[in-house]
Parts: sequence; C-alpha cells; structure tokens
Amino acid sequence: MSQDVPKQTPETLFTGGSQMHALVRTHDWAASPVGPVASWPTSLKMLVKTLLGSRYPMILTWGPHLTQFYNDAYSLVIGDKHPAALGTDIRGTLAEAWDSLEPLVREAMTTGVASWVPALQLLLNRSGYREESYFDVSHAPAYDDTGAIGGMLAVCAEVTPRVLSERRTRLLRDLSAQAADTRSVVKTCGDLLTALADHPLDVPCALLYLREEDGRSLTLCGTVGIERGGPLSPETVQLDASSRMAAPFLRALGGERVRRDGLEALLSMQGGPFGDAVGTFLFQPLAGSGTATPLGVLVTALSPNRAFDEGHASFSELLSAQVAASLRNARAHEEERRRAEALAELDRAKTAFFHNISHEFRTPLTLMLGPLEDVLAQVPVTESARKDLELVHRNAGRLLRLVNTLLDFSRLEAGRIDSSFEPTDLAVFTKDLTGHFRSAIERTGLSFSVDCAALPEPVWVDRQMWEKVVFNLLSNALKFTFEGGIIVRQEARGASILLCVTDTGTGIPAEELPHLFERFHRVRNARSRTHEGTGIGLALVHELVELHGGDVTVESEEGRGTTFTVRIPRGHAHLPVDRIQAARQQESTALGARPYLQEAERWSDAEPVLRALKPVRALTDEESPEEEAPRAKVLVVDDNADMREYVERVLSPSFDVTLATDGHAALAAARASPPDLVLTDVMMPRLGGFGLLRGLRERPSTRAVPVVMLSARAGEEAAVEGLEAGADDYLVKPFSARELVARVRSMLELSRSRREALRQEMLSQSLRESVQARDDFLAVASHELKTPLAAFRLHLERLERSLGDDALGRARSPLESAGRQVQRLHALMETLLDVSQLTTGRLALDLNDVDLTSVVGNAVARLREEVARMGVTVTLDADMPLVGRYDRLRIDQVVTHLLTNAAKYGQGRPIAVRVAAEDGTARLTVRDEGIGISEADRARIFERFERAVPGRNYGGLGLGLWIARQVVEAHGGRITVDSAPGLGSTFVVELPLEGLKAA
Repeated sequence: MSQDVPKQTPETLFTGGSQMHALVRTHDWAASPVGPVASWPTSLKMLVKTLLGSRYPMILTWGPHLTQFYNDAYSLVIGDKHPAALGTDIRGTLAEAWDSLEPLVREAMTTGVASWVPALQLLLNRSGYREESYFDVSHAPAYDDTGAIGGMLAVCAEVTPRVLSERRTRLLRDLSAQAADTRSVVKTCGDLLTALADHPLDVPCALLYLREEDGRSLTLCGTVGIERGGPLSPETVQLDASSRMAAPFLRALGGERVRRDGLEALLSMQGGPFGDAVGTFLFQPLAGSGTATPLGVLVTALSPNRAFDEGHASFSELLSAQVAASLRNARAHEEERRRAEALAELDRAKTAFFHNISHEFRTPLTLMLGPLEDVLAQVPVTESARKDLELVHRNAGRLLRLVNTLLDFSRLEAGRIDSSFEPTDLAVFTKDLTGHFRSAIERTGLSFSVDCAALPEPVWVDRQMWEKVVFNLLSNALKFTFEGGIIVRQEARGASILLCVTDTGTGIPAEELPHLFERFHRVRNARSRTHEGTGIGLALVHELVELHGGDVTVESEEGRGTTFTVRIPRGHAHLPVDRIQAARQQESTALGARPYLQEAERWSDAEPVLRALKPVRALTDEESPEEEAPRAKVLVVDDNADMREYVERVLSPSFDVTLATDGHAALAAARASPPDLVLTDVMMPRLGGFGLLRGLRERPSTRAVPVVMLSARAGEEAAVEGLEAGADDYLVKPFSARELVARVRSMLELSRSRREALRQEMLSQSLRESVQARDDFLAVASHELKTPLAAFRLHLERLERSLGDDALGRARSPLESAGRQVQRLHALMETLLDVSQLTTGRLALDLNDVDLTSVVGNAVARLREEVARMGVTVTLDADMPLVGRYDRLRIDQVVTHLLTNAAKYGQGRPIAVRVAAEDGTARLTVRDEGIGISEADRARIFERFERAVPGRNYGGLGLGLWIARQVVEAHGGRITVDSAPGLGSTFVVELPLEGLKAA
C-alpha cells in the first residue's frame, strides 16, 4: 500500500518566523540560477533550513554562480547590502573583499578541505564607506544528494571591536611606558611622537602643540606623518580670536573636542590599511594639573577606514589623556629639578659667604693676637694683668680655630681644599700628636693609652689634615669621658691603616648614630664637660678622611663608651695625582694642638673613677669588590604549577624570580625580603591575590612594592576591581610572553621613577634643611663669638687701667690697635645677627615717634671723627624736625652703612648729607664724590654678598646695602642710587612721615 508524499513549497518548508524565513519564502527563486524550490535537491533544502534556524552568522553559496543564502545573523555582517544580496552571486555582494575571500571559497569547493582563519582583515563597503573589518571565518564544502560538492558553507564571527581594542590598548600602553620615565619636556615630546609613529593604522599623523608661558601662542613641538611648516602644520599658532587658523585650537583649549573635515586636498595623505585619502583632523586639549589651563593641543588624523563612533571617541580621549599625563610628569620633573638647582645655588652662595666671612674674621683676629703676644712677651705687667691678657689671647685663639674650621668647610664645598699628600712615618707622627694631649687627659684623672706600632712602610697623608683628624677625635673623647680612660691604637690591617680612638664615656644613643657626621648636628641632652660647640668637628673629620680615600665609622653604647675607627688605604694610587707632594697655594689653617689644649684646660676637673676598658674588637679586612648592578627581584605567586614555571621561564632571563604557591607563602617571603615587584594570581587557596595585596600594603617595608594581578576573569569590571583594590596593573590570561615582560618592565620602571621622584623630594628637603641649619648657625656662631669678644673688651679695659704710666705709654699703641679690631669684630658680628634675622624672617621693628632729623644728626656726629681720620669732611643740611613712626636703632644703622660706604669709596673727598620733606615723604640724601658705580653694578648692589668693587681692594662682605634695603622696605620706604663711574654716588632713602603702626 503506497502513500502520497505531500508537495514541498517554500511555505511548508521554511516555516520559521524570522525575517530571513519570510524573505526566503517570498523570494522569486524561479528567476535565480538555482530555480524554484521544488527543483532543489534535498541536501540544499536541508542546508538552507538548517542555516535559517541558526543564530550564528552563516552563509551558503550554491552552484557555479555562487548563489547565496544567509540567515538573520549574517544580514548584520553585510549591512545595507541586505536584503538585495539574497539569491545573488556572492562575488557581486562582496566584490571589494573578494580578493581575500576567493581563495578560501575555491579551496573548499574544489578540494573539499575546510579552512579556519582567525581575525581575517576584510575591506567592506557596508555602511557607505570603505570599512576596515576583521572576522573569524571558516569555509567548508557543501555536498549535494549525489555526494558531490555543490556549494560552500561558511560560518563567521565579526571580531573587529576586539582587534581594534587590542591594537589601541597597545598604543596606550606604549605611551604609558613613556610616561613612566622622568625626562625633560622636549625629550618626552619626542618619545611620545615616536610611540605614535609605530601605530599608523590608528594615528595616520599627529601634531603636538604646547602653549607658551604667556598663553598667547602655541608652538609645534613635533609631528608624525606630516611635514612641519605646512598649511596644516604651522610652527606657531597665534591664539587670535579673529584668526581662522586659530579657531579649532581655541575651541580645543576651551575644553571641546573639535573635528575638521574635508582636508583631503590639503593633506594629500593616504592612511588606513587600504591607502585611502585622509581628510579629517581631530583637535583635543591636553589637560593641565587640576584646574590649571591646558598644556596645549594634540591634533590627530582620523583613519579613513573607521567611523568616528563611540569607541573611537573614547580611544581618542584616552590617547590625549595619556599624552597629557606624560607631559605633566615631565613638567613636574623639570620644576622639581629647577627648585633643587635654586636651593643648590643658594647653598653655594652661603658657602661663598662662609669663605668671605672667614677671611674677614682672620684679619682682625691676626691684628688682635699680634699686639697681645707682643705685650705678653715684651711689656712687664702685673700677674693679674697677665692672666687677663692670657684669657684674651686664649679666647682669640678659640675664635681663630672656629674661623679656620669655617674656612676649611668653605674650601671643601667649593672644591678648593689645598691638599698635599706625602709619605709619612705615621706611627711616629700619630704618637707625637697624641702626646700633646697626655697631660690634659691625665689631669682629669683619666687613663691614657697609646699603641702605635711601627708600620711596614710610610703612609701617604696630608699632615695638616691628619693633625686635625687626630686632635678632633681626642678632643671629642675627652669632652664626653668622665671616668675610665681613652685608648688610641693604630695598626696596619690588610691594605689599610686603621686608627681607633676608644673611650669609656657617656656613649651615643643608637638613633643619633646615623646623623653623627652630619654638619651642625649635635647629640641632644648629652652629658659632656662643656655644652659649647657648633657640631662641625666630626663632620670635618669625615670630610678630611674621605679626601684620603678612606672612611670613618663609629660604634657606641650608652653608658659604656664609644669607638671611632678611621680607615685609610695604603699606597697612593687612590689619591689625586696632582696633589702628591704638591706645593701648597693657600694660607694654612692648621694651628697645632695649642687651641685644643687651651680649650680643654677650661673644662672642669672631676675626680676620676677608673674603670678597665674592654678590649677593642678586632676589625676584619674590608672587601669592596665591584659588583654588577643587581637585577630586579620579582615574586611570582600562583597556585598552578605550570603557570608558575611558565612565568618563571619567561621572566628569568631578565629578572631574579622567586616562586610562591599561595598568598600566605608570598606574604612571608615579601616581608622577609621585599621584592621589586609582585606578580600574583587573583584566585588562590588559603590567601588570594586581594588578601595578599592588603597584607603588602599594611607594612611600610612592602607598601610601595608594585603589584601586577593575573586573572582569567576578563572584562572591564574585573580590571576595575583589581585596580580599585590597589593593584598597579591587571593582566588577563591568556597573555603573550612579550606582553608580560613589557608589563613587568614598565611597572619596574614606573616604580623606579616614583623612587627617583621621592629621592628628588628628599634631596630638596635636605637642601632646605641645610639652608635652615646654616641660618641657625649664623645666629649660634654670632652668640658664640660674642662671649669671648666681650671678655676680650672687658680685660683690655682692665689692663689699660691697671698699667702704670710708664707701661701704659709703651703699650698704648698696641692696645689701641687691639681695641679698634675689637670694635670691627663687634660690627661684623652685628651684621651676622642681622643676616640671620632677615633670612629667617625674624626682623621685628620697635616703632615709636622718632625725629628723623635728630637720628641723622646724631649718626653724623658720632661718625664725624672716624671719617675725619680718613681725611673726609661731612656736611649736614637738616633744618626742621621730621617725625614719623620709625625704629630708631634700625634707622641709625641705615645712616651708618651709607656714611661708612661713602667714606670708604669717596677717595677722601667731602660727603654731603641732607634731610628734607618732599610731597609728604621724608628724604635722606647721602652724596659722595668718589669712584662711582657703573650702570651694570647699580642693579645688583642691594643684593646679598654683592659689591661693585673687588673685595680684595676694599674689604667688606657685600651685606651693608642689602641690610639697609631690608630695613627701609620694612618701614614702607625705598632706597635708590644715582651714580656713574668717576662722578660719585647719591643714595636716596624715602620714608613715609606717617610711619607704620607698631606691631
């Protein structure tokens, strides 16, 4: 019994509800090469039915005319060519991409071998332009009812967004690597443009413009893919609102993202993967720090083969943000460098000041000590007077030692220390030096032991420097030792000579040891024989030993004593060749043991309690082999053994790799020996990646270690979660070996840059502290100098009263000379105090109602006799009182500076002083007829340490006019000068008659 098979029609065969089902049902297949549906072979019907039911993009070509069938998912691939493409030849539909597709289609239809091609680049014209696109495609043969190949079945998936995202991410990562390095702005611009040049598909050309400091123009700092100076690439853009050229730049600087189309003719440039004409520029601002104005404008050309959609706009925004970040980092680095250079320049200026002040002090000190020694040696005086003279002499010697130390420091900092290294029997020399201290030490009840064994050969030392080293160490030991004793031991050890000075003194707190050799550092609240001192003795020892190519170390325990160990190399290969037995060019600052011993004699003697010294620990030979720079240490954490081994294999050629199986083991390893970078998986047993990250951030020793997280969790949310948790980077598995190495190297470089920035900040802070320490030292040194000077003046007066007429007659001239030098020293110290107060902002005015005429008159009267000795006459023109709110002493100081300057540089000619009121202002005029001042010098004579003439001819520190200007301006006034060489000088001080309100 037979049964009739119902006739199959499109309506009964393709019964689905999708758009393509409907189109296939209604299409006029009879007019196509495949004929009506009823004539189709069963295999074709089944293939079409299966294809229409799939949700994956699929296309079927059938017969020699390659008639195409496709489903709804594929219709999205061909865009606006749908639905006309149904039932037509695929070679017409994809004509622009057929050169790439034909070999794959022919292979499937002729050989029966299927193919799979990932990320195949295709040129499509599906949206009104020639589009760059990428597909994962597979072509397979389609068989008819006889088993022969009747067509081709293809499945495809568009991966264009993924390919573009990966490519753009690489560009941003390359730019980020440039931002990790700290360089100048010019170098950064060049490196950024070099990185852009490696990605022409995304950036066919680029121009980088930076805003000038005046904000009125932009300057082209570099280009990629386009010549400089063309109609679209001017070297300079004037930011004129009326300029058509400036319009897009001004809008971009205002925060807009500006497109300029239709530039094909002007550019004459091909871009994209298919060489089409480029015709669009994108102008974007380069954001400054915070709310600051933009740094400039980044101009990039858009690819002609990609639409400027949301993804493209987001990429362009990230691109400009990364360029701006790199430029901000470079500018911040340059600003920090400039700040450090400014501080260093100020430090050099203060060093020069120390050098000048030391020389200025040495002259009056020499003139003080000379007459005193003459009186002590030649004039018979009473015992009481002799003691007074010896006291004055001792304090003058102490002053000279301090001044010489300052001079040594200034020479060291300026690199002008006058050294001469010569072969010396150091055992005999050191023993002789220590012998000077024996009586002073034993007088205090301390034991003193010296063990300087004979050395196998002469030692190359600068004898003057070695003397200062030994005397400073012994003086320091005596100062802080009250019972027990002091041991000096010197011996040859290997390639070095060791000098150890051990005491049983008060010891040094452990926290103070790292700062012991810093200049001006003093241990607080330390028990000592005297609290005097400036904290520069051990710093000088450290500097002098380093000049010998050696070092000095200290070991100490509170309550038990201290050992200083000086090590200098044997031979002379480590010493500068030009300083071997060199002739000295500078005045010596070595004074011998006498100043040290004189100072020690003033220290109070206490009954000693003898205590045996512990033997000094034997020192081992120091080895300092030159090692290669250590490789970066990377800690890799992953619970998967294969992954650990793979990462180790990838990283070990460039880095030292340590492996850990989970977060617990990694945390313990990192805390024991902090790595340079941690590369950790997220998901691990016991302690995962986020827990490890928190543990690392809790400890100061590992808080700054960069952490890169590895995870199989892809997507933006996973990356954001890792970065928000504190990770420095997030890498999604799978990853390439090159990408892993690049990420690790970039993170290490970024970490190094952060450390460098921190080092620069610490250096700047150190320089600021050094400047502050020197300002404080000026005040301390002035007070220290005033104490012996006051004693000097007092005892000179007592001496003058105690001498008989005959003795006084013979001593009058040296005594008067010493008195004048005391007055000169007093003036120098007052200047020091003024510098300290002014530079630290501590100048305070004592304002009262003061008659300026009276102050000037008194100053002229006081100085008239002094300037008369120089052959100078002073006239005063002051008729009426001029009362204002002034500080009487400070105004007197200004008048004194102006008068003494006029007398010094006036060549013995008259000085005219005038006080008058003009336009409600008090005017003080001081005119001389001396050497005058050039126009170039007039602009700087009111600055610190500046002089219009060489100091060796006229002396002085270059501070008088600077102090005068500070005082006048503090009163709300001003000081000016009118002068020309050979025509004298006129200084004018203008002060408000109303004055200032008292603070």
